[in-house]
Amino acid sequence: MRRMLVLFVALLVALPAWSAGETKEQKRLQSCGQVLKEILDIPDGIPKDLLNRAECVIVIPSVYKFAIGIGGDFGRGAITCRTGDHFTGPWSAPALFALEGGNIGLQLGGQATDFVLLVMNPKGANSILSSKVKLGADASAAAGPKGRDAAADTDVVMKAEVLSYSRSRGLFAGISLEGSTLRSDGGANKKLYGRSLTAREIVREHKVAVPAAGREMIALLQKSSPRNQSDPKSLRE
Repeated sequence: MRRMLVLFVALLVALPAWSAGETKEQKRLQSCGQVLKEILDIPDGIPKDLLNRAECVIVIPSVYKFAIGIGGDFGRGAITCRTGDHFTGPWSAPALFALEGGNIGLQLGGQATDFVLLVMNPKGANSILSSKVKLGADASAAAGPKGRDAAADTDVVMKAEVLSYSRSRGLFAGISLEGSTLRSDGGANKKLYGRSLTAREIVREHKVAVPAAGREMIALLQKSSPRNQSDPKSLRE
């Protein structure tokens, strides 16, 4: 009995150390996987044919509208892209990313909001992975259509490099994020992978493997959309 008591106390002492071993970057990736799972399970959510034509997916969980004077609107998440020279391979290791400013605050209303962005062509993917990008200026953006029967070949969808969606208070909708910016979160990537890496090195140059915390996110995409169904010609332009 005494031996069992000693073991129980030792386990209680060890629990905080286990929790402390999980970094905020790892927790962020885990949140991305959970949010993506929930959104992909929405019956009238992101049209499957659009997901199948996306070169990259960006997940930004729980973005909050900060009070005026604290620093604006800011969210942290992750991006993954299909691998291969023409985006026809499996989904890549995730790079940590940030979404900030612009019209984010107009959409939040003080509530936590999850965002999912589909990057719809190589030009948009290469632009986002190369530098800080302003949506609507450096990369064309539009609110994504939703629902199984949504028209995915409309003029707006065909021209957009980024299609964006949001979920807040259980409501899911396409959303315009024009004026917002996307950028690689270099400091967070260094903490996650243990060395300085650009988003391109992580996502396109395969410098690292998928970390344990990101496996759910990548496995979900690989199961839901294992093959790129974009027009092959569009992937070579």
